[in-house]
Amino acid sequence: MKINITIFSVLAAWLLAAIPFASANEVTGEEFKPFAEKHIILQLSDQANEAVVLDTANNLIKNYGGPDMIDIEIVTFGKGVRLLYADSPDAVRIASLVENGVRFYVCKNTLDTIERVHGERPKINPAAIMVQAGVAHIIDRVDDGYILIRP
Repeated sequence: MKINITIFSVLAAWLLAAIPFASANEVTGEEFKPFAEKHIILQLSDQANEAVVLDTANNLIKNYGGPDMIDIEIVTFGKGVRLLYADSPDAVRIASLVENGVRFYVCKNTLDTIERVHGERPKINPAAIMVQAGVAHIIDRVDDGYILIRP
């Protein structure tokens, strides 16, 4: 009987410890970076603007004195999702920005459309966070006080 209680206690403690990790993708900007002066959304819906969006994120981090002082999300949808393909030529830059606290979001609706049209779903960078609708995510974040920038 004592063994069952001990196993149950260990399992319960393990599950409780795992809860914060299960909801890590749902963290708001204020919780993620409590000292951030600004909370920014960079919208990417056109593949031609990939470099500009990445440069803008990098420049904002420098301008505000480091990654802890600015909260940046890059939200991709439409043709902008190509930035987050697993084989993107910008994978190194994306990894560097992720290390500096930038969060990358990819629109699941766009990926569903690509799969429907081309018969195959593209492999996505593992750092990307899936949202059902990129535009709806932007709207929600703007409602939360984020500043939207569309380079």
